[in-house]
Amino acid sequence: MNLYRADLHVHTVLSPCAGVEMIPPLIVETALKQGIHLIAITDHNATANIRAVRQAAEGTPLQVLAGMELQTREEVHLLCLFDTPEQAETWQGEVDTLLPNTPNRADLFGEQFVVDETGDFVRREERLLLNSALISLEEAARRIHALGGLAIPAHVNRRANGLLPTLGIIPPGFDALEISRHISAPQARQTYPQLRGYPLIQSGDVHYLDDFWGKTLFWMPEARISEMRKAFLGQAGCRVEIAEGEAAPE
Repeated sequence: MNLYRADLHVHTVLSPCAGVEMIPPLIVETALKQGIHLIAITDHNATANIRAVRQAAEGTPLQVLAGMELQTREEVHLLCLFDTPEQAETWQGEVDTLLPNTPNRADLFGEQFVVDETGDFVRREERLLLNSALISLEEAARRIHALGGLAIPAHVNRRANGLLPTLGIIPPGFDALEISRHISAPQARQTYPQLRGYPLIQSGDVHYLDDFWGKTLFWMPEARISEMRKAFLGQAGCRVEIAEGEAAPE
C-alpha cells in the first residue's frame, strides 16, 4: 500500500471566486511544498483548466485527478471526481446542457480565466459559472457513477451550499462526504449524527494558495478512482482517514 496525502477540492482561476494566484505551476508547487501527493481540480461547474494543471504536474510526484464542483438544483455543491480529463469533459458536456446561459459580470462575480500549463491567458469563460444546474443531487450522482466517477457532497457542514444545512438529510447514492477544514472529524460526527457510518474526507476548498489542507490520507496501491472507492468501502486493504489535528479558524 502507498500513502497518499490528498486535497480533493482545488479551484483555479477559472472559478470566479478564486485568487489570481491559482494558476497551474503555483498550484503544483504549493501542493508539493505542503507534502500533498494527490489533488483534484474542481472548478465551479467547469473543467477547462484540468489539462493545464496535469501538464504542469508532469515530471513531479503530484498526481492530479479530473473533477468539478457541481452546483445542483438544490443549490448544494457536489464534488465530481474522475480519473481522466476525457471523462470530466464528457460530464462537462452534460452539465453544459443543464446550466443557464447567463453572461458573467466580472466586475460583480470575478474573472473566469482559462489558462495554459504556465498560467498564461488562453480565454475567458463568458458564461457565469456560479449557477445551479438543472439536475438533482441523486440524478447527478447516478450520471457521475455511469461515467466511472465518484460523487461526494462538498463541505456538508457549511451553511452556504452545504448538504446538511440545506437539506438536513443525506440522500442515498454518495461515495463519501466532505467536511470543511473548519471542523474536526470528531466534532462533525458529534454535531451531525447523520454522518455516522459514512466515510469522510476533509479538504481545503482551495481558492487561494494558503488554503491547501492535505488532511485526507489514503492507503491504496495507486491513485485511481477504483482504489479510492475501495478505500471508502474498506476493501482489499485500502482505507482512508482524516489526520488528527485542530480545525482551521473561520
